[in-house]
Amino acid sequence: MYFESWQAVWTMGGHGPYVWAAYTIWFVTLSALVWLPLRRQRRFLAQQAQIERRRAARSS
Repeated sequence: MYFESWQAVWTMGGHGPYVWAAYTIWFVTLSALVWLPLRRQRRFLAQQAQIERRRAARSS
């Protein structure tokens, strides 16, 4: 293994805070890029279903 201990993994020779902050920002951004469009799609489909229910109720 490259690092001698878990402490060395976390600190990374003094660069740990920068590295772990970069990984955190990357993960949050990637998660948002996946989650937000899925949320918008669910809202859109729910709105379309509501519109269809209203149309069906009017025509009955």
